[in-house]
Amino acid sequence: VTVEVGTAYDDAGATASDNYDGDISQNITTASNVDSNIVGTYTVTYNVTDAAGNSAPQIVRTVHVVDTNPPVITLTGDATVTIEVGTAYNDAGATATDDYDGDITQNIATVSNVDSNTVGSYTVTYNVTDSSGNPATEVVRTVILVDTTAPVIALTGDATVTIEVGTAYNDAGATASDNYDGDISANIVTVSNVDSNTVGSYSVT
Repeated sequence: VTVEVGTAYDDAGATASDNYDGDISQNITTASNVDSNIVGTYTVTYNVTDAAGNSAPQIVRTVHVVDTNPPVITLTGDATVTIEVGTAYNDAGATATDDYDGDITQNIATVSNVDSNTVGSYTVTYNVTDSSGNPATEVVRTVILVDTTAPVIALTGDATVTIEVGTAYNDAGATASDNYDGDISANIVTVSNVDSNTVGSYSVT
C-alpha cells in the first residue's frame, strides 16, 4: 500500500480461518510501525493461533509512505521589475515551502542573466527540489533595463555672440553626451536663422 505523507493510514486488516475453529479473525493480533507523517517503508504484521495452539504463518503488509507533492516557490516583490540602465540590480528573491520539508527557501537555485549596463529584457529564474526529489514549478521574474535619462547638450563657446553685420558667422557648435550612449555630438541637429547681412537678433538651436 502506498499513501501520501501526512495522510492518515487506515489499515484494511485481514481475516483468519481454521479447519477446526472456523472464522477466528477476531483473534488476529496486528502490529504496525506505520508513521504516516514520516516518509519511509513500514510494515503491518498479522498473527493468529487457533484453539489448539497452532500458529498461522505470519502475514505482512508493506506500507510505503511517500511524498509526491512538489514544493511551491513564491516571488518576493513584483514579477516584472523596471530599472534605469546603469543602476545596480538587487533582486528581491523568493521563498519556497514544502508540505513535508517546510521552509526550503535556502535551497532555491537562482539563475540571472541581468546586465544592468545594457538596455534590454532579462530574466531571473528560481528552482528548488524537496528532499523527496519533487521539483517545484519554475518561477521567473522579468527585469527590464530602460534608458529614460535624456542626453545633455553643452554649448561650445558663449551663449550670446555679437558680430558685425556683413561678417560671416561661424557657429562654434555644441557637444552632446548621454548616460548610456556616451558622446553623441555627431547626432546633434542644428537649425540656424542667422542672416549676417541683416542687423537683428537670431538664434541657433
